[in-house]
Amino acid sequence: MTLILDTRLRIGIQTVHRRTEPADAPWHPAIDELVAFTELVDRCGYDSLWVGDHISFPVAILDPLLQIAQCAVASRRLQLGTGVYLLPLRHPVPAAKQVASLDHLTEGRLIFGVGVGGEFPKEYEACGVPRAERGARLTEGVELLRKLWTGAAVSHAGRFYGKFTDVPMTPPPRQPGGPPIWFGGRSEAALRRTGRLGDGYLSYVVTPEMYRAALATIAATRSDTTPAPFGTAHLLFARLDDTYEQALDAATETLSVRYAMDFRRAAQRYCALGPPALVAERIRAFHAAGVRHVILDLLGPYEQRERQIEWFAAEAMPLLRDLTATPAP
Repeated sequence: MTLILDTRLRIGIQTVHRRTEPADAPWHPAIDELVAFTELVDRCGYDSLWVGDHISFPVAILDPLLQIAQCAVASRRLQLGTGVYLLPLRHPVPAAKQVASLDHLTEGRLIFGVGVGGEFPKEYEACGVPRAERGARLTEGVELLRKLWTGAAVSHAGRFYGKFTDVPMTPPPRQPGGPPIWFGGRSEAALRRTGRLGDGYLSYVVTPEMYRAALATIAATRSDTTPAPFGTAHLLFARLDDTYEQALDAATETLSVRYAMDFRRAAQRYCALGPPALVAERIRAFHAAGVRHVILDLLGPYEQRERQIEWFAAEAMPLLRDLTATPAP
């Protein structure tokens, strides 16, 4: 089937992973810092704010659902999303309760992005979840979430999450049926799962050509005939700088620390780098491939994040106005 896409491009910001210097120094995130960051993203005219998720990660990271709850108070306008929540690491019943509650606290502005992760095996080991089961656990978990989000009494007999009968969960989420569930992943199995179960697709570390091919796989698997648009998003690593080379150096340094590997070749392939016009050109390529929600992870030292957010809003966003403008009724 042909996927129905949104009519305009939306641009969001991924929350920052803060690294202290030296690396083993105490880390004390201040609530004022998160509030100020959220207010900055709102004030600069972005559409959304997104948070990542890991139990264990090479750099410090906070719980995504708790972050979103705080951000929702700091901005009553921004859409808020998880990009992506590693549902296989949690039991879906308490997760369903938390996400339903968060949908109320965000006033229905929540997008629930989910995925399997797996690039850090130790967090699966620590949670007692075999990595080989993560795809099947995600499938069963999402199906159970949606049943619980109806507010009706639910019975379940599954492979991973036990057997129970007539369990209601109230209140149901604010959004009817629950927040939209957007799936991450790049493998054939992940894309087919997205087509079968997802309200949207959220990628990262892919090229525009890879994204276009992924949407074709999703469309071939999808049987839903509802007229609602299918969400299409991409988490885009980006760095604004005076030259491409300066941006590449900064992006490489940040991502190599974050993922504990040499990221230079990957940065050349997957990032949007350089002056605002070059970054905007890369975003246009993703839009042409089907992306309707670009989520920017603006790279570099933490202290430069505010400048990056303001710079993109002032000089790159106007270059995309024909894509981001709300169409006339």
